[in-house]
Amino acid sequence: MLPRALRLPLAAAILFFAFAGTAVGAPADDLREAQKLYQQGKLGPALEKVDAYLKVQPREPQGRFLKGLVLTEQKKTQEAIQVFTGLTEDFPELPEPYNNLAVLYASLGNYDKAKSALELAIHTHPSYATAHENLGDIYAQLASRAYDRALQLDKNNATAQVKLSMVKDIFVAEKRGTKPESAKASAKADPAKAEGAKGAPAKAEPPKGEPVKVEPPKGEPAKVEPAKGEPARPAASGDDKQAVTAALESWAKAWSAKDVKGYLAAYAPDFETPAGEARPAWEKQREERIERPKSIEVALTIKSVKVSGGEAVAVVRQAYRSDALKSTTTKTMKLVKSGDRWLIKQERVGG
Repeated sequence: MLPRALRLPLAAAILFFAFAGTAVGAPADDLREAQKLYQQGKLGPALEKVDAYLKVQPREPQGRFLKGLVLTEQKKTQEAIQVFTGLTEDFPELPEPYNNLAVLYASLGNYDKAKSALELAIHTHPSYATAHENLGDIYAQLASRAYDRALQLDKNNATAQVKLSMVKDIFVAEKRGTKPESAKASAKADPAKAEGAKGAPAKAEPPKGEPVKVEPPKGEPAKVEPAKGEPARPAASGDDKQAVTAALESWAKAWSAKDVKGYLAAYAPDFETPAGEARPAWEKQREERIERPKSIEVALTIKSVKVSGGEAVAVVRQAYRSDALKSTTTKTMKLVKSGDRWLIKQERVGG
């Protein structure tokens, strides 16, 4: 199952224009014309029109969302990922960009990132039916991979064979048209009020017959022993947690001061960029976003810090304010220790 981006249906198109009221005159005409061209499958001209609109309204979410849809249709996956990632950063309250990011990640076979994006979509809007259905498909793909791996390790594992067959039956039924298309791309975004997909989500019917039951092991539960020869990780000290907190506060301070060098220095050399882009491209994008506003103020509230050896996970509440934007977001930050410094290894929206 490889998810495909869907074209914008007519009903969603009406909603699209109903909320595209942030521009008047020629710019709005460009957006309407881009939408019409997109509907007709004229992707090149549609992209030209939406780019013209975004020159006048660079931060407007409707135009950016449409651009992401056009790029998806053009199979420009990495560019589309960048567009939808930017929307999740600037408008974290909208679930649709997370959903479409998941579709793109899944098309690349990166089901872990797809799963994380869908969980954020559901966290933002719990009744978003499309994201729930897509998450079910991602879980099925992950299960298929796991069962297949189990069979590679033990070809006589009858239970894994049955479970793998059950998962594959779902995908076979889908190809035959007995189940709506999986991993649906969301084709609308409403910055005023994020709305979930209308109607009841499609449900995959379970195979007939008795389901396979996973029996728990009898007796005492097995204990996972540490690998021999591997030193046990020391318990985190209060000093470690304080150092992690200080590192994050220093990062926010550099951001607020528009100190690009200090901000970028807070990230580890192997930092996992949000869209998987090259580090230089990501740094250039961040530099532009920091230098563009006249003023920036970033305040952090540290909700929790967990340290294990040379790694740490912190959940923070980030309040961002500039002359152009105000937002409050929960983030999960993964840090690694490098010498006597804690550096950011991964940064994602959501607790």
